[in-house]
Amino acid sequence: MSDRDDFLVWVRTALYEAEVALHDGDPSPRRALWSRTEPVSVLGAWRNAVGLEEVDALFTSLAESFSDCTSYAFELQAYDVIGDMAYTVGLEHTSASVDGRPHSYTLRATQVYRREDGAWRVAHRHGDTVTD
Repeated sequence: MSDRDDFLVWVRTALYEAEVALHDGDPSPRRALWSRTEPVSVLGAWRNAVGLEEVDALFTSLAESFSDCTSYAFELQAYDVIGDMAYTVGLEHTSASVDGRPHSYTLRATQVYRREDGAWRVAHRHGDTVTD
């Protein structure tokens, strides 16, 4: 398989599973896929974070808000791998409880990845809400 094929398999398995877990209230799988090397950042639909400490706090806060994920789909629109860097652009369609209330929404999400010690790690995320 090519680097692009391997990366796409990772996006569709490990990354997908981490997002489902987060929306079920478990931040551990997402946290495990994020880089532990600065810089890391999130420009989020609900909250921003810069640096490992803020990103970890954001994941904890999100997990405390989310539960009962009934569906999550990542509609990949573009991606590429260039050496040890990669990116994805797509739409995230989610149905989960937010603060105990069922909620469905779509986010536009762009993520940047670094290959560290042979494994892909998320270094940056930008997400914003798609409105009608």
